[in-house]
Amino acid sequence: MINTTEFNTRLKIILKYYDLSASAFAEIIKVQRSSISHILSGRNNPSLEFITKMLTAFPDIDLTWILSGVGEFPKKTTSPPSKTETFIPVKPNSSIPKQEDAIERIVIFYRNGSFKDYSMDPSK
Repeated sequence: MINTTEFNTRLKIILKYYDLSASAFAEIIKVQRSSISHILSGRNNPSLEFITKMLTAFPDIDLTWILSGVGEFPKKTTSPPSKTETFIPVKPNSSIPKQEDAIERIVIFYRNGSFKDYSMDPSK
């Protein structure tokens, strides 16, 4: 049986990691907003359907971690995702960039102070 309090804590970690409100998260995984609210308040336990939708929409969530806390989040992959597998959650009401607004450079900052710099210019 799932410990609801611990599940709620891990769900809040996910919301914070992706910088999503409960409403935006519900929209992404295609459940009613009240479902998230009831789970976060402890009124309801997450259903199998809820967990399945969450894992489908957010592949970085490890099933064992979300259910029991064993493992880590985000889960580590042994190989980098292919370009077709890249997942970027889009917040509601955010605009999709146009072709002429091409990404030039991405810098990822890690909590330990390190970073990775990716240039989109193939000549670099």
